[in-house]
Amino acid sequence: MFFRGWISVQVALQRAGGGLGIRTKTMDQTAPVTLLGSHAPLPADPKDARLECFPNRTPDRPYWVHLDYPEFSSLCPVTGQPDTCRLRICYVPDRLCLETKSLKYYLASWRNTAAFNEDVVNRLLDELSQACAPARMIVRGDFSARGGIRLTAQASLPPGPVENPFGL
Repeated sequence: MFFRGWISVQVALQRAGGGLGIRTKTMDQTAPVTLLGSHAPLPADPKDARLECFPNRTPDRPYWVHLDYPEFSSLCPVTGQPDTCRLRICYVPDRLCLETKSLKYYLASWRNTAAFNEDVVNRLLDELSQACAPARMIVRGDFSARGGIRLTAQASLPPGPVENPFGL
């Protein structure tokens, strides 16, 4: 199955704090990235998706990675109607970076998942940060208008007020 979404990566230097004390998958320098370069079916549910990471090649230099996914969709848990949004993920990697093909598959697996918009953004932050244990991460969903109201939800690690990089 062909996937129509796209992800762009922009990297910019930025000062950042140390890593977070959260549960993470460990990956050494030789751990394989299995989805990249192979054809695999899209997972039907986020629980079935596999987020893969690779070692950060410049762990001594704090920098931001920006991922822009304009075709994210999930389902409204009340009406069953699709909710769509432009999803933006910004993070400062610590030891690991997210591999974008596995991220694309993971995000596509949400299309049949029923969840409130705010829960989607917070769950994405939790699951992505568990996968790569970034020094900092921001997940923002700019949801399409429903009933004439446009909703934007944003969550960040570490918790608390956040300086938004690059106007997010």
